[in-house]
Amino acid sequence: MTQHPVSSRIKENVAYLKERIGVDVSFDVGYREITLLKTDIKLYYVTGLVDSLIIQDIIEELVNLNEKEREKNKAAEIIRNRILHQQVTTLKTMDEAVDQMLSGLIVIFIDGEKFGYAVDVRSYPGRSPQEPDTERVIRGSRDGFTENIIENTSLTRRRIRDARLRNEMLKVGERSKSDVCVSYIKDIADEGLVELLKDKIRKINIDGNTMAEKPIEEFLVERKWNPFPLVRFTERPDVAANHLLEGHVLIIVDTSPSVMVVPTTFFHHTQHAEEYRQAPLIGTLIRWIRFLAILLSVFLLPTWLLFVMDPTLLPKELSFIGPNEEGNIPIVVQLLLGVVGMEFLRMAAIHTPTALSTAMGLIAAVLIGQIAIDVGLLSPEVILYTAVSAIGTYVTPSYELSVANKVASVVLLLSTAFFGLLGYLISILLIILFLVNLKSFRTPYFWPFIPFNAKAMLRTIIRIPTPYVNTRPTIVHPRNVYSQSKIRKS
Repeated sequence: MTQHPVSSRIKENVAYLKERIGVDVSFDVGYREITLLKTDIKLYYVTGLVDSLIIQDIIEELVNLNEKEREKNKAAEIIRNRILHQQVTTLKTMDEAVDQMLSGLIVIFIDGEKFGYAVDVRSYPGRSPQEPDTERVIRGSRDGFTENIIENTSLTRRRIRDARLRNEMLKVGERSKSDVCVSYIKDIADEGLVELLKDKIRKINIDGNTMAEKPIEEFLVERKWNPFPLVRFTERPDVAANHLLEGHVLIIVDTSPSVMVVPTTFFHHTQHAEEYRQAPLIGTLIRWIRFLAILLSVFLLPTWLLFVMDPTLLPKELSFIGPNEEGNIPIVVQLLLGVVGMEFLRMAAIHTPTALSTAMGLIAAVLIGQIAIDVGLLSPEVILYTAVSAIGTYVTPSYELSVANKVASVVLLLSTAFFGLLGYLISILLIILFLVNLKSFRTPYFWPFIPFNAKAMLRTIIRIPTPYVNTRPTIVHPRNVYSQSKIRKS
């Protein structure tokens, strides 16, 4: 693409901007003309993305130069030194000027100067940092990432005041020019991983990135039809900062409150901040209960169906597990109806206004469930086990993993219905083999279980007290294996 240099003739710059971004056509593209020391100055900005008060202060300071200064031949130098802001960037091309202006900066052109100047006065519309709904904790900070990339980087910088923390900004989208920040700690993160991520982001060829982090993820991991998440999303700054200290890399996309953490394994998606906000013993207990819930969300329905189909697999003490009454519809169909029905309720809850969602939940739980039993559509056991499986899905910390587990559960359910015990066992084996062969940025997805790492597996199962956690996970290939709390041996 041909680059257009900034012209020393300000009229040529004005003509270019009129043609390129529609000055005097688009109402939100504002400009101001000023004559200072007999020199023409043009200021361009996008209303709604800038802080108007700062622009007023800059203009006021510049206008006062007519009374304070007398050296007309040094007008450009004087104006440049009097731009009242801490962050001023020199622009060499008009293309760069357009990109900066559409990102929320004001662009200043001085007649006779072959450079333009960009002043960062961004003030994006958005909400204040609030605790994310999907990652709530009993104890801990209540702030969360927002749709503002500047705020998001500052929230992690506030927690890690390390000079080696790097936030590199890249652009994605031929038309959207979305800001994407690659965040890492220089002496911890693997250099190869950082360069790989930046190279992949630079190669993204997309018209616009209106869906924020999701297209970026799909370009980075190229997982196609794999339902299991290969990156972790978080809206909590403390979780993101902790991953930075472990050696992970963050990818922050403007307009999205969800920050991507790479690389990740299956077990990263089973962790929750609440475990680290409680005492180690309590945190371990919470983690075990969560693991149990995740296992139930995947295996409960197909296992119960297997016992219904072949009661001889059950010992006499557990013979009550089967349905007490034969329904009008085959059990497998009832289970599928239950799974689909829970999805209906989930989607309805998302799209229902908050004031009505509680009432809708009560109606669904009491009326629909009871009526389905009374008319013989579903048996009580089906509703019970479907509800327990659904609860296990909601207990899963990662929403993406919970949906993938639901898909795996349906696959197991159908395999068991068609092929019985053999289908059940083979399906479990195939799912495990599928997970073992997955990799997230060259990282084995099922680590530390396969390949087995005893020390890391212990940390996965048990919430180790913080003073005894002195090493970083080897799976991210950290440049500095030991954490700062441990004195390195010479």
